[in-house]
Amino acid sequence: MNRSFLVAYQLLIGVSDFGTGVLLYLAPEFTLYLIHAHAPAAASPFIAFIGAFVLSVGLACLFGAKLTMQRAAHERIEVVWVLTAISRGAVAIYLAKAILSGQMESAWWMVASFDAACAAIQAFGLRARWLANAR
Repeated sequence: MNRSFLVAYQLLIGVSDFGTGVLLYLAPEFTLYLIHAHAPAAASPFIAFIGAFVLSVGLACLFGAKLTMQRAAHERIEVVWVLTAISRGAVAIYLAKAILSGQMESAWWMVASFDAACAAIQAFGLRARWLANAR
């Protein structure tokens, strides 16, 4: 696998999650507005708390980009991929269940799909040893 592609992937998802996390943390109502979702005003503190989690996943991905750029041992980057794929997979499954049961709006499919896609890419990449064989 091309190392430049891996760095770009890590940067894309890292910046995306970091930015979303900051927005959820600082302006939860505005962030939900951006994705066309709604929540009661009383839910804002909990949405901001979720923002802290999303921000941390983004920071982990950015750390993975740094490791990839530094040509760190592939095992270190694989740990980032395993842990963030687990988190993303759990979020995607939860959201799919909540949307299908009517507990959450269909606007959340965008988040579930993004997280599921990233988890699948990382699972496939780990199985195919992309990080170990990066050039």
